[in-house]
Amino acid sequence: MSDDCEECETCQSCEDARPERPSIFTDARAEMSRRDYGKLFATVGGLTAASSLVAPLVGLTRVFERSYTGPVYGDGINLVDGDGNRVTEDTLDVGEKLTVFPEPRPGIERAPTLLVRFEESDYGGETNLESTVSGYAAYSKVCTHAGCMVSNEDGDILVCPCHFGKFDPTQGASVVGGPPGRPLPQLPLTLSSDGNVIATGDFEGPVGPGGD
Repeated sequence: MSDDCEECETCQSCEDARPERPSIFTDARAEMSRRDYGKLFATVGGLTAASSLVAPLVGLTRVFERSYTGPVYGDGINLVDGDGNRVTEDTLDVGEKLTVFPEPRPGIERAPTLLVRFEESDYGGETNLESTVSGYAAYSKVCTHAGCMVSNEDGDILVCPCHFGKFDPTQGASVVGGPPGRPLPQLPLTLSSDGNVIATGDFEGPVGPGGD
């Protein structure tokens, strides 16, 4: 807000300056990234991917350093939502999904993660049950076909909007439709002593296309 608008609460410029709360699968602040960081993300799956890759404005340490090649997660790393809030055991109800990030989010182009919650008895197939906790499972959001963000749903099935790759999160994010050649890699989870959902290591497979 400018000095001229100190007493203004309704002018358009002030309205435009107010941040929006991100949705379940994407961060609304992606609109800012398309204007200011479009060139940076041009090679990461196009604008569809870029709209999902934007980082929350909290803790941006190293997130725009594309040369970063280290691990995305590690043992004891907290999962946080688009506002930077730590995920707890009570964050999601059964059947809900949420895009989360590692804290403090190194390597942002590989960081977006899909957190899902189902009844523990619903999991099977290729799911690593030792990497689930309290009904939670987590998978990379980066499609293994072309690197777009898996940001749509068809019932419980996760759908990539670029080429309609489909993944079943109750079966280890195995491919159930479309061109992807392998599942979304799973992230091992546990609960911390204070009830937060944390990683116990990095993704259990390569993130994004390649690695077959």
